[in-house]
Amino acid sequence: MTETVTGTAPAAPTETAKTRETDGRALVASLAKDGMTIAVGGFGLCGVPYDLIEGLRDSGAKNLTIVSNNMGVDGQGLGILLENHQVSKVVASYVGENKLFAKQYLDGELEVEFNPQGTLAERLRAGGAGIPAFYTATGVGTLIAEGKPHAEFDGKTYVQERGIVADLALVHAWRGDVDGNLIYRGTARNFNPLCAASGRITVAEVEELTPLGSMDPASVMTPGVYIDHVVTADPREKPIEQRTTRPRPDASGTAAEAGEEK
Repeated sequence: MTETVTGTAPAAPTETAKTRETDGRALVASLAKDGMTIAVGGFGLCGVPYDLIEGLRDSGAKNLTIVSNNMGVDGQGLGILLENHQVSKVVASYVGENKLFAKQYLDGELEVEFNPQGTLAERLRAGGAGIPAFYTATGVGTLIAEGKPHAEFDGKTYVQERGIVADLALVHAWRGDVDGNLIYRGTARNFNPLCAASGRITVAEVEELTPLGSMDPASVMTPGVYIDHVVTADPREKPIEQRTTRPRPDASGTAAEAGEEK
């Protein structure tokens, strides 16, 4: 297994003014370049920066390394980049919902680096915090640990993992102010704060853009110092990977007939 692009901690933005209320797709299309390592927030289809991913698709940038928990599904989320053959390497924890991903991997078009989910999260966090590497017991004795440095602490073997610093990070938040301070909603938080901190350049799309000083500082989950550009996301219907329903009781209290919709 090869190592992901790593380096020193991303520098804080030198300018205080952030891009605001602009077209997120056009912005990302202007930032994306061939060969970039790009960290993308989201988990499944939850908390995914859809507009920004579409901008990445529109950029036509090729030979991309995508770092994300998963690669979306066919035709949704990061799956649209696979359709466009823009991705050469994926660093992820789970890819089982994407048939096109499996085909491209088996055809030798994609290089894949699997990470345990907690390890991937810590690699992103470490990169954002300026930590070049760390040791973990997770994966020792498995394929994941092959070719990586090992060390023993207190009689237990650990494997070294490298921090991830992305050239570009794309994240989605529920609410953000014009200085890039972000609040996530529920489980849509997932990998977004970690990706935001790991990017040398970070673009955040928000459902609600608010004036500076309008948010309770104690509620801020990602400080604006990590964000270079903040844009308003287009309203869209939330895609659902698998929708499961259960029978509703009829007037007598007996469950009416119903099935599963997936």
